[in-house]
Amino acid sequence: MKLIFEKSCPGRSASGIPACDVPDCKVEEVIDQKLLRENVDLPEVAEVDLVRHYMQLSRRNFGVDIGFYPLGSCTMKYSPKVHEETASLSGFTALHPYAPADFVQGALKLMYEMRQYLSEICGMADFTLQPAAGAHGELTGIMIFKKYFEKKGEKRTKILIPDAAHGTNPASGALCGFQVVEVLSNTEGDIDIGHLKELMSEETAGLMLTNPNTLGLFERDIEEIAAIVHDRGGLLYCDGANMNALMGVARPGDMGFDVIHLNLHKTFSAPHGCGGPGSGPLGVKAHLVDFLPIPRIVKDGDRYEWSQDYPDTIGRIKSFYGNFNVMVKAYTYIRSVGPEGLKRTAEMAVLNANYIKERLKPYFRLPYDRACMHECVFSVERQAKESGVHASDIAKRLIDYGIHPPTIYFPLIVPEAMMIEPTETESRDTLDAFCDTMIVIAGEAKEYPERIKAAPLTTPVKRLDEVLAARKPDVCWHK
Repeated sequence: MKLIFEKSCPGRSASGIPACDVPDCKVEEVIDQKLLRENVDLPEVAEVDLVRHYMQLSRRNFGVDIGFYPLGSCTMKYSPKVHEETASLSGFTALHPYAPADFVQGALKLMYEMRQYLSEICGMADFTLQPAAGAHGELTGIMIFKKYFEKKGEKRTKILIPDAAHGTNPASGALCGFQVVEVLSNTEGDIDIGHLKELMSEETAGLMLTNPNTLGLFERDIEEIAAIVHDRGGLLYCDGANMNALMGVARPGDMGFDVIHLNLHKTFSAPHGCGGPGSGPLGVKAHLVDFLPIPRIVKDGDRYEWSQDYPDTIGRIKSFYGNFNVMVKAYTYIRSVGPEGLKRTAEMAVLNANYIKERLKPYFRLPYDRACMHECVFSVERQAKESGVHASDIAKRLIDYGIHPPTIYFPLIVPEAMMIEPTETESRDTLDAFCDTMIVIAGEAKEYPERIKAAPLTTPVKRLDEVLAARKPDVCWHK
């Protein structure tokens, strides 16, 4: 397929502008001379050629509306289109973020009730909807950690992060000035309790823990973990990226977590990927509510207002009030499925992941052979040793079969890791088709390893030098 520049033909135009019929009107007088550029090197094509070019490009994109997207740790669930319709209502899209409260009572009510729903789902006292995405929610939570200990007059310099954590966890801790200390996992895939006890001290602000963790496993000692952290005066943070396995079934607040961030653009239906928009609300227990960002919505009778009157707040952490459009989709999701629907979602997500785990267990090494939650983690270590086929090769081979690759090489504690999250929205037919394909690829790794190493074979762009592409990206076209 040619580039749009290569389709250019001098003199062609995608639009035609009628001559100006306003007397004595000169373009130079209406538009600043600095904006009138000549010899701009743009392609010259007809409208039909322009439309066809970008339509053809769009058909090369892959998304959850096209096919199976088992991206581990990211919950690429299918989003019902009715939620898109709700969010596109003019009453929402035509709002100005700083419109007076009198004009936006409906929007304020939606946000107020959203906080209540999330608090109930997670077992928290209150939520802020300001964070723009998950990592931003994490940062907000650790800022609250810091403010909490400053208020108490305690100097805590360290924060504990499991060795299987999402990479944003240590980044959030470091950005807030904490020394990041790694906690090891045990042979069962849980936190090493002995190591946690060694590390937890009066210098430690707390522990950031993903539950279920990034191995797709529920922390079975979560109550003991919470007790260890709290006995030393620390706080327990829950990375809620994997909440799709828990909602409606178990509440992190009941497990002992003091803080949790959620990803509305993962767990609660809003589309995920393509750089956003995201939404990462942060929930806290009662003893941390005073530190939440401002402004906050307060209810007075049937009226909703913004309030700034919180002296211990960490302040504003985002322009406007958060990504409202994503909130509308998530609110629609929660209201449409209801409590039983949320529970059913989690149950099906766990069932689907365990189904894949059991079907593929004979063909790929399972580092932690126990019931998983919403995702399962395999290792391609055996194939790598026997035939030189790595996780990246299998991921690229899946593209030839029309399936988006799962997450690979994460968590880092699993060599040649392949993390698969099917979500609740996929049927058994889809899961079987995926498993059948993975089994075929496992056979190819033995019989035709060079075929897999050359994959993808059916795409317009073949293997790239990924290191060069990352370190020296060149996204400009030059004649």
